[in-house]
Amino acid sequence: MRLQKYLALAGVASRRASEELIKKGQVKVNNRVITTLGIKINPEVDVVKVDDTPVLYKEKKVYLLLNKPKGYITSVNDPHNRPTVMDLIPGIKERLYPVGRLDLDTEGLLLLTNDGQLAYRITHPKYKIDKKYLVKTVGIPSPEKIKSLEKGVLLTEGKTSPARVRIIKVESSRRWAWVEIIIHEGRKRQVRRMFELVGNPVTRLERIQLSFLTLEGLKTGQYRHLTLEEIRLLKRELGILG
Repeated sequence: MRLQKYLALAGVASRRASEELIKKGQVKVNNRVITTLGIKINPEVDVVKVDDTPVLYKEKKVYLLLNKPKGYITSVNDPHNRPTVMDLIPGIKERLYPVGRLDLDTEGLLLLTNDGQLAYRITHPKYKIDKKYLVKTVGIPSPEKIKSLEKGVLLTEGKTSPARVRIIKVESSRRWAWVEIIIHEGRKRQVRRMFELVGNPVTRLERIQLSFLTLEGLKTGQYRHLTLEEIRLLKRELGILG
């Protein structure tokens, strides 16, 4: 975050007046006088003072659950000007970041937050947070293929962790099936690559659950704030105090 923005958010002065304070040498970061505009700080780490008085500002933590449509990039911005998931939350003032990624053609449940600790723990395999996907495959995965997916398949960067897999529905002509898979990793295009490896490419992919969170009540493209109870339960599962 830019220093002048931090000062403005903390209520020290307006953005323009904060810039003047910096130019006059009245602002210190980690006890070093700053006179150059544009310097960035980390509010969680850096100590900011104005006239030797500490400036304290804690950004409000925001937790959103979005039902991502196809055709949106899971990114804060895109150099090619493609639509991003941030375009779907225009009314949110806080600077949020997607937790993990859903690729362009994947739909479904996506969390966005400015809580870095929670985001890190959700995406790290160490914490074993279940991610449930609904997969439409070309052909019907055989029992042997299902077992292979469950035990873990060898991708270029290593073997996948054990998964839970079950066939939900088989089309009458047996040309395709709906398959449910639960994993706790988040490698790039992991689910698609796993099914391609066993010979049943994916034609549609939707994440329908993350831990206990589901898409219930959310239409495609809609989002909602997590409830206080959901935040509390999620933090407890992740071992986050407070």
